[in-house]
Amino acid sequence: MTEFLQNNNLLGLAIGICTFLIIGLFHPIVIKVEYYTGTRFWWLFLVLGILGVGASILIADVFFSSLLGVFSFSSFWTIKELFEQRERVRKGWFPKREKK
Repeated sequence: MTEFLQNNNLLGLAIGICTFLIIGLFHPIVIKVEYYTGTRFWWLFLVLGILGVGASILIADVFFSSLLGVFSFSSFWTIKELFEQRERVRKGWFPKREKK
């Protein structure tokens, strides 16, 4: 697949589209994780990011290595966003989950 993308000068476009989708996927993840668990599981995104960086270094294919890098740093960014989402909820911009 990567060879096809490179030969047709589509590799950058494919990486860009996948980057857009990965970042777009993390936005609702931040909202849902903060809503249901608060900031308790920030460390999970740290572990995912570290594992993704390691995998990105080990994989020689440019396409998949790039996507793992995007995934990794999106995971790291999610840590920051979880704590910012907590503040948005506190300000009333997003709904707060009622304790049962």
